[in-house]
Amino acid sequence: MITDSFDNQSEAIINPCFKEDVPRVDACILTFSHVIEEFVLNNYDCKQIAVFWFASGSTPIYRIEYKGKVFAFYKTYVGAPACVGTVEDTLAEIKTDKYIVFGGAGCLDREITHGKVMIPTEAYRDEGTSYHYAPAADYITIKNADIVAAFMKENGIPFVKGKTWTTDSFYRETINNFNKHKADGCISVEMECAALQAMCDFRGLNFYSFFTSGDLLDAPEWDSRRKEGEQKGTQHDSGHFDIALELAHYVVSV
Repeated sequence: MITDSFDNQSEAIINPCFKEDVPRVDACILTFSHVIEEFVLNNYDCKQIAVFWFASGSTPIYRIEYKGKVFAFYKTYVGAPACVGTVEDTLAEIKTDKYIVFGGAGCLDREITHGKVMIPTEAYRDEGTSYHYAPAADYITIKNADIVAAFMKENGIPFVKGKTWTTDSFYRETINNFNKHKADGCISVEMECAALQAMCDFRGLNFYSFFTSGDLLDAPEWDSRRKEGEQKGTQHDSGHFDIALELAHYVVSV
């Protein structure tokens, strides 16, 4: 069974390549949004410092200087296996132990999440990737949730902390499963959090994450919560990158 997949008794057949002569950065910021990637390239002094390859093409990594710190930035892929794979690939191209990941998530509870950033505290492991990085368990603890919350509080950004449901299959978020996870305290649903935390734990990396609600599952019918072409308040809102950049500076300065 997939829950028996964790093996720390033998070597992996393929391992990420760790290089010494690579650029050192204070932290690395990941976005899932092509709109935000374009915004950053057009509005910040970005320099490409590395690139890695998937079968689908190249992924450039950019360097940004901000308030005396140096950060890497790149657009990752949606879904646990691909997203985790990109972080593993960065280990050969840059040197850092801090990863800030932000993006849209489905909202499971409108009563407590409306108008707020969601900070995951635990992630339900309804995906496959995490079971190759950590022993089986229903949930994995998001270790730096309190640090992210402290940053949001210090900067006056409304937020709520709660469990998240990480799934591999957004077309199979059934009503019964929705009700089960909401009753268990999950406030969001997304596709990467549990796997990213498991991988970061395994590799000795620090993972910092927050979500914004791009859609609303807790409604009579699914609600995308935006008009066609609208970006403000969605996962493509460039203001969320500003939050991530300030968070990156915060975690390397404390």
